[in-house]
Amino acid sequence: MSENRKPLLGIVSKLPSGTALGNSGKTHCPLCFGLFKAPRLLPCLHTVCTTCLEQLEPFSVVDIRGGDSDTSSEGSIFQELKPRSLQSQIGLLCPVCDAQVDLPMGGVKALTIDHLAVNDVMLESLRGEGQGLVCDLCNDREVEKRCQTCKANLCHFCCQAHRRQKKTTYHTMVDLKDLKSYSRIGKPILCPVHPAEELRLFCEFCDRPVCRDCVVGEHREHPCDFTSNVIHKHGDSVRELLKGTQPHVEALEEALAQINVMNSALQKRVEAVAADVQTFSEGYIKAIEEHRDKLLKQLEDIRIQKENSLQLQKAQLEQLLADMRTGVEFTEHLLTSGSDLEILITKGVVVERLKKLNKVQYSARPGVNDKIRFCPQEKAGQCHGYEIYGTINTKEVDPAKCVLQGEDLHRAREKQTASFTLLCKDAAGEIMGRGGDNIQVAVLPKDKKDSPVRPMVQDNKDGTYYISYTPKEPGVYTVWVCVKEQHVQGSPFTVTVRRKHRPHPGVFHCCTFCSSGGQKTARCACGGTMPGGYLGCGHGHKGHPGRPHWSCCGKFNEKSECTWTGGQSAPRSLLRTVAL
Repeated sequence: MSENRKPLLGIVSKLPSGTALGNSGKTHCPLCFGLFKAPRLLPCLHTVCTTCLEQLEPFSVVDIRGGDSDTSSEGSIFQELKPRSLQSQIGLLCPVCDAQVDLPMGGVKALTIDHLAVNDVMLESLRGEGQGLVCDLCNDREVEKRCQTCKANLCHFCCQAHRRQKKTTYHTMVDLKDLKSYSRIGKPILCPVHPAEELRLFCEFCDRPVCRDCVVGEHREHPCDFTSNVIHKHGDSVRELLKGTQPHVEALEEALAQINVMNSALQKRVEAVAADVQTFSEGYIKAIEEHRDKLLKQLEDIRIQKENSLQLQKAQLEQLLADMRTGVEFTEHLLTSGSDLEILITKGVVVERLKKLNKVQYSARPGVNDKIRFCPQEKAGQCHGYEIYGTINTKEVDPAKCVLQGEDLHRAREKQTASFTLLCKDAAGEIMGRGGDNIQVAVLPKDKKDSPVRPMVQDNKDGTYYISYTPKEPGVYTVWVCVKEQHVQGSPFTVTVRRKHRPHPGVFHCCTFCSSGGQKTARCACGGTMPGGYLGCGHGHKGHPGRPHWSCCGKFNEKSECTWTGGQSAPRSLLRTVAL
């Protein structure tokens, strides 16, 4: 057989399981669906007709068991000459469970015969009036009786011959119809090596049944005994294994039952969630459709409003144009065709009219624009409890009308966050009331333009933008703020970044005498002194500023920054009151 041939997997997937076959699984082949004919028992404990197994396409697998494997044999038709460590094994796939079946050296016919299936087939045939059964002796005529002594099915002719022979004269003969109530019909199991001998003994060494000829031949030095004597030992070992297997059956059945319960619960849960999804989707679709209708209605109202404004402006301009043309044409005709006297007589009316026309105020541009935009990501509130997105905006931001606000607009400190607010407006000067505009901000040191400071822009979604940055060094910075790549009002502007806030090392006091508890050596930056050798200031004495101040720098504002520049730390005499 070719090793490249693949198994017929297609037929396996179509076969029913052993449970699905019911009682017919004991007597009918899962492949041909007919009564078993020479049934073979596979290692997976499924039974298939010999002919059906031979029709399956085998495949070749690598066997790493080596040359001493039980399946290796010189001259075997299933094996080619291979290295000792790598052998080729011919196998089949069970047509019921898809398990791999390694064929023995004798091929399919070397597999174990399922004698239980043979017995069940015979019982099935007997219950069907013996149809399909042929005589065990002549293999020609239909069975009529069964010899209980020989355990052979006999036709009418062989039955008469059986009675005429002396050896079988007194054998018990039973009609087939009387065997229908039997649960088992014994039939001699013959030795495959010696077909004339029945298997009655068991070789313990080879662990298989043997006949009398086998015992005196190949198994003469092996421990052998009658099957009736060893069945208890081997039956008990099988029962022990069965006891270990039965709990697995119960556990698996329970697991399958739980899976079925979970599957049912899953189906119910899926149906419930699907109903929720359906309800939610239908409600959301309804809300979106309603919001769509509102947007289209709003868009139509905007169109009507803008068209009415344009039509009104058009009518006004057309009337003004007609008045202008009348004035121009009449005046030109008067100047070209009228006499001097006629011009002088009409001059007053013409001049008055022309002056009035020249004073008329009008706009040469359309009073409305076509700035209508749909913003799909902008929140539009709720509709029937659903959050809805999408708004129509007619406002267009005008960079020239946008303004900057904030206390830190022109001042900042190193390593401290400075911030200001951008207020976006439209061409009419009205606040936009929404976000989403393209804001560009740049913060550049004047001396190091290649080291920009990274700004942060926060969209407040109401037309304002919070802009912050943290300068790393003191100095002068240039700040650019652009909307739609155009500078806003006041951009660019400069920011003076001062050094980090310097705290006061001294104390904020009314005078040195009070804060030091009368210490003569305590000093104050205000420069005041007191008679009697006091080096610090006192109320009403020379140099006292007349109000509370800092002892370290003399500043009057308690929340101010210290401006003392006498070194990294203040003199001990100035700080003495701090310790006190």
